[in-house]
Amino acid sequence: MKTLEIPVVKLPKETEELRREIRQFLKEEIENGLIETKCDCWLSGFSEDFSRKMGARGWIGMTWPKKYGGGERSSVERYVVTEEMLAAGAPVSGHWIADRQTGPLLLKYGTGEQKQFFLPRIAKGECYFAIGLSEPNAGSDLAALQARAVKVDKGWILNGSKIWTSGAHHAHYSIVLCRTTPMDPNNRHAGMSQLIVDLNAPGVTIRPIHLMTGEHHFNEVFFEDVFVPDGMVVGTLGNGWAQGMAELAYERSGPERILSTFPLLNELTNVLIEKGDTKGLNKVSRLISRLWTLRNMSLGIARLLEEGVPSNIIASLVKDMGTQFEQEIPEITRLLVSAIPSTDSENRLERFLAQSILQSPGFTLRGGTTEILRGIVAKGVINQ
Repeated sequence: MKTLEIPVVKLPKETEELRREIRQFLKEEIENGLIETKCDCWLSGFSEDFSRKMGARGWIGMTWPKKYGGGERSSVERYVVTEEMLAAGAPVSGHWIADRQTGPLLLKYGTGEQKQFFLPRIAKGECYFAIGLSEPNAGSDLAALQARAVKVDKGWILNGSKIWTSGAHHAHYSIVLCRTTPMDPNNRHAGMSQLIVDLNAPGVTIRPIHLMTGEHHFNEVFFEDVFVPDGMVVGTLGNGWAQGMAELAYERSGPERILSTFPLLNELTNVLIEKGDTKGLNKVSRLISRLWTLRNMSLGIARLLEEGVPSNIIASLVKDMGTQFEQEIPEITRLLVSAIPSTDSENRLERFLAQSILQSPGFTLRGGTTEILRGIVAKGVINQ
């Protein structure tokens, strides 16, 4: 039986200067009132201006070739940028998905024209993407999806719908997984393809799904006779399932799976230090040790992805463990301090606590439900 191994990654010294640069930039943005720290910022924190600033500094598409607007820097350097943005609760949701997985998908499977058109725009922080996977009757059972594209002259006509589509109301395009041939009951994964769909095209309708906070980042997206040009097919027709599963490794293993509620953990630690609460700090130290372990696992997967090593199984494991960790932080906070959670509170801990409590149910939905992730891990281990 082959062992699933995650490499131990040590951050090189040159990342220390990068980290100082990022922290200074974020400090100035916060002090000048240009951004506000927020939990779950990679989905609920949106700012076109901030995304453009990151693009101008070369912090989007960092690992991509320079000819496509990238910086040809390492995955570890990119990791440092992303974890600092998450720790500060910066408004990065606009470009997040395009930077995290659309770019790598297009670099691996996209045509030359697709790379030349989309990648430089993404790297500038000017082009946002959404993910078109789950459907109303095909969420966890993604192989049951019904969205269908039919071949016509010079393109495809797409019909169907997607649900839980994060950021679609801000995005310019979506990578839509759909059927380009009828479903084969004996091989439900066959006949799927990925299409780049312009979300401003005729026939596209986006409806909000509001969270308990009243915030809006999930959506339903409807496609009614939407024309998609031939040049917007990603990779090979019929290979959409394999391409989509490879893409999910980027989605499931990044620092956003362990740092969504970090601003609350950081503020809780500060409050307990001010109170001299050693018992409370002892409990928080256990959380921090888990965070350190999860971070090392996440860093290791970033290195594997950079080397082209299939990582879907261990990425699913990190996502499952990260979800549990993120959801425990508001619960432990509630038990350790007396606070009235409110999104309108001027008290940072109370505000972050409210954000974390209200956002946390979505943690188990996005990137794959807990049950599906554990199924992927179990099957992967059995088949090793």
